Amino acid sequence: MVESAEKQWYVLHTYSGYENKVKMNLDSRKESMGMQDYIFRTVVPEQEEHEVKNGKDKVKMDKTFPGYVLVEMIMTDQAWYIVRNTPGVTGFVGSHGQGSKPTPLLPDEVDLVLKRIGMSSRHEDLDVNIGDTVKIVDGAFTGLDGKVTEVDNEKQRLKVNIEMFGRETSTDLDFNQIDTTL
Repeated sequence: MVESAEKQWYVLHTYSGYENKVKMNLDSRKESMGMQDYIFRTVVPEQEEHEVKNGKDKVKMDKTFPGYVLVEMIMTDQAWYIVRNTPGVTGFVGSHGQGSKPTPLLPDEVDLVLKRIGMSSRHEDLDVNIGDTVKIVDGAFTGLDGKVTEVDNEKQRLKVNIEMFGRETSTDLDFNQIDTTL
């Protein structure tokens, strides 16, 4: 298989219950082995679950795909070796064995999975700070300007206060829904 020169998303199979440990191990190995230019985001797909226990609302994180972790990487021999030999990883999904490299997820699949857990598939370094004014370029509030009140680089999301019907309203947006060049 020809090495891919672009970042793509792959699915790792892990021992059940080791998903967060694999994320920690992989993030640590990426730093210690100088692979930050080849291995990017590691995501354990989880969703918040609300349950009422003893009259109290309790929030817990449930694994969306138990036993699986997503990794965004450029598939080189060295990156492939480091990822597949990370403790807790049992293999790549979409690999046919005998040393064959795995098939990446399709962009639509990535968008669907990441959107479901509240993340964006595009990892952009957004130069925006709390208090900055931005223009909303996508979604229900397209065309409106607002002030940034919160930035979550990990999930590629931010909260923006916009003025609507004479009062301030907070909206939650993806990085790719705003334009910072005002």
